Amino acid sequence: MITPQMISTYQTDGVVLVKGLFANHVETLRAGVAENMEHPGPYASTNDRKGEKGLFFDDYCNWQRIPAFEEVIKAPEVAQAAAALMGSQTVQLFHDHVLVKEPGTTMATPWHSDGPYYFVQGQQTVSFWSPLDAVKGATLRCVAGSHLWEKDVLPTRWSKGDAFFDSAPYMPVPDPEAEGMRIVEFEMEAGDAVAFNYRTLHGARGNTSEARRRAFSLRLVGDDARYVERPGPTSPPFPGHDMVAGQRLREDWFPMLLG
Repeated sequence: MITPQMISTYQTDGVVLVKGLFANHVETLRAGVAENMEHPGPYASTNDRKGEKGLFFDDYCNWQRIPAFEEVIKAPEVAQAAAALMGSQTVQLFHDHVLVKEPGTTMATPWHSDGPYYFVQGQQTVSFWSPLDAVKGATLRCVAGSHLWEKDVLPTRWSKGDAFFDSAPYMPVPDPEAEGMRIVEFEMEAGDAVAFNYRTLHGARGNTSEARRRAFSLRLVGDDARYVERPGPTSPPFPGHDMVAGQRLREDWFPMLLG
């Protein structure tokens, strides 16, 4: 499923399309998303923003209480694809994430990169973003090569737009369209996946179509990933983890999927 050209593109652009990675798990994931929305976790949000219409639901870190998510996360082809793209001998789970934009939802997913929100650092990282419905206009958009920028992008709160913590040493969130950056996006079928590095700048338009846009995202790390201190709260927070800077993520909380 992962070709040498895809690996090269991933390393260069920080993003690549993996056709059909979750194709055999679409119905399982749809059931998991339905359960998640019916029984939200403590981090669930509807991203309410003044002036926006529709429903933008997101929630994360639910794999331990939703069996459908755990089943898919532990599918061997997922870890094998991650290892190939990262160039890693090991694949470790960081967290799962569900994002649902109901028809007529105007709110866009703001431009951001995931890495600065996390307490993990390393170049061997991969997120899989997989729509559970065919998507065109509401698909993920990534800025090619942004994972190689010298500075990380300042993390902000989606609903309010304010910064998570002090701007130093982070760069302001750019406007990729205004600045003429190369934006990569794909028309996708249910079960396809966009693979992108944690430092890759990405976002998504609102869903102004008449169809739902359900997406399941899986965050994984490889050999060089280490716990890092941030100048403020992280998301997800994982309180009480007891890790120290430079340590690999504890495997009882973040299980090894390969290696």
